[in-house]
Amino acid sequence: MDQPAVVLLHGWPGLASDYDEVVSRLPDARCIVPALTGFGTGFDGPLAAGAASADRHAARLLPTIPVSSPAVVVGYDIGSRIAQAMLRQAPDRFAGAVLTPGYPGIGARAGAPELADRFWYQHFHRSGLASRLIDGSPDAVRTYLEGIVESWAPGAELIHGERFDRVVRAYSRPGAFEASLAWYRDNIGYSGTGVIHTPTTMLWPERDPLFPLQWADELTAWFTDITLQSVDTGHFVPLEDPASVADAITRHLDS
Repeated sequence: MDQPAVVLLHGWPGLASDYDEVVSRLPDARCIVPALTGFGTGFDGPLAAGAASADRHAARLLPTIPVSSPAVVVGYDIGSRIAQAMLRQAPDRFAGAVLTPGYPGIGARAGAPELADRFWYQHFHRSGLASRLIDGSPDAVRTYLEGIVESWAPGAELIHGERFDRVVRAYSRPGAFEASLAWYRDNIGYSGTGVIHTPTTMLWPERDPLFPLQWADELTAWFTDITLQSVDTGHFVPLEDPASVADAITRHLDS
């Protein structure tokens, strides 16, 4: 019998290796961990307008998933948004999902004026100035990503060590940082269409400044089979608590 497939989609600023500790906890699963097009090691040139939308990412990824049995799809940050697009485009291909916020039920709340100090980066990324100031400069990439990661995760552990050095190298290549910002050009807000019926676990990070837990109030309007599980982390759930991610995946594989 084929091993069950688990598709793990990373976030920004991240790499496929963000899931290394999760994969090590899933010895009986066939883990597929793509480098997302235009992000970090997945950068191989500029992206045309529209090519970085969640729907386009999903359409590129779906042919890479084995069809022998339904898979479990996992995503955090932008990876969650892409996973949701995959679930809408090909629901029969999936037996379960493990996600983190956001989702369409957030609606326009992230654009509230009082949250400008949290979501300013989205406007900056669309301005063109971000690329001009940062792209191709290892020092500028490191300084900027250090600031982003420190503000989204408690403590400073994630900005030290070889893992973060790999992130900086991947996003410092000329054109790579700019390509990663195409996501913000092609995906405005937290909109989406279509209710997801796949059994889904939403891991909601309690210490993520971007997504307060009260924003989970619309989950049942967008997911008909949803389990909300809070986790004691910041934004980067697979890096901060790989055991909870692996446990949630295992529950879907066993169901």
